[in-house]
Amino acid sequence: MRSAVIAGGGIGGLTAAIALTRAGWQVEVLEQAAGFSEVGAGLTVWPNALRALDHIGLGDRVRAVGKIEAAGGICDAQGKWLVRSDTAELDRRFGPSVALHRKNLLKVLEDAVPQGVLRTNTRVIRAHVDNGGVVVEHTQGESRAELLVGADGIHSVVRRQFWPRSAPVYAGSTAWRMILDRTGAERLAVGAEFWGRGEEFGVLQLPNEQVYMFAGAVSPAGGTSPDGELAELLRRFGNWADPIRELLPRVRPEDVLRHDLYYVPKLRSYVHGPVVLIGDAAHAMLPNLGQGGCQAIEDAVTLPLVDRYDSLRRKRTQSIARMSFVAGRVGMARSALAVTLRNNVVSLVPASAMIRSSARMFDWQPSG
Repeated sequence: MRSAVIAGGGIGGLTAAIALTRAGWQVEVLEQAAGFSEVGAGLTVWPNALRALDHIGLGDRVRAVGKIEAAGGICDAQGKWLVRSDTAELDRRFGPSVALHRKNLLKVLEDAVPQGVLRTNTRVIRAHVDNGGVVVEHTQGESRAELLVGADGIHSVVRRQFWPRSAPVYAGSTAWRMILDRTGAERLAVGAEFWGRGEEFGVLQLPNEQVYMFAGAVSPAGGTSPDGELAELLRRFGNWADPIRELLPRVRPEDVLRHDLYYVPKLRSYVHGPVVLIGDAAHAMLPNLGQGGCQAIEDAVTLPLVDRYDSLRRKRTQSIARMSFVAGRVGMARSALAVTLRNNVVSLVPASAMIRSSARMFDWQPSG
């Protein structure tokens, strides 16, 4: 029986554990946290990732705890629609997508991991190659396996050790995330994103009358607001169009998460001997296309084909990372001229062109 140690028990790491176990591997997942307590994060599981989850028997479980997305699109800061998505045609061609709380996705994955595989409160310290396999040193001792999977995020210990010249790069903007409960959210347009000058704001309906909101702004790295992040959001976005103007004052200050946005530069390979990277450890991207977690899921279900993994995954993920970077630059345009030009051009984009662009992300099938 082949064996693997997975550093990191997030979306990619847990999915990888399930995929490898189903393929007959003996797996151990080392997760430094005691549990999954991230309070302010929602996400969309797009059709490509749902197809990947179907491949390991979990697609319907995720659909059951998520909310099928309805119509959406992009507005300016005053609420004028620039473009609307043709959801019916997207669903017809690629299948529906679902929105859900990140912790609910993690719960589905954790429940599907065989008992005894996941070790929490276990931080990876270092690893070294030994007799063609890997020895992983961690806070609970050491583990040995044929394969080490770095699924430990953008600040990956595994990547830093085996790919030493791959430090994350600051993207020039910061982001806020928050979830609001009991809002009358059934009235909201799902997936609405609002673009301003060097700022953007998104609203996504989740199950159980929850709303996930996210915002971004061009900003130096390491910034904080002296009177709190909610106060900063109200200054920046409090006069934007509804539903932002309506919902933002209802947010509790303690529910706002802020983090600077970084990305991982292109790697020449995701494989280094018996070490492989997946998810943000391999290709952390900007969140503008909502594909970070989805690409981690795709990586994970491809991992049993480890000998072909790099050729199957690197070109695709780096292309989507580039698309996300460009989308971030467009959404964060700063000058009045650039914003006017952007809004005018986007408003002329036909729905068919958006569908063709989406096909590059959504029209994917698992290998093997």
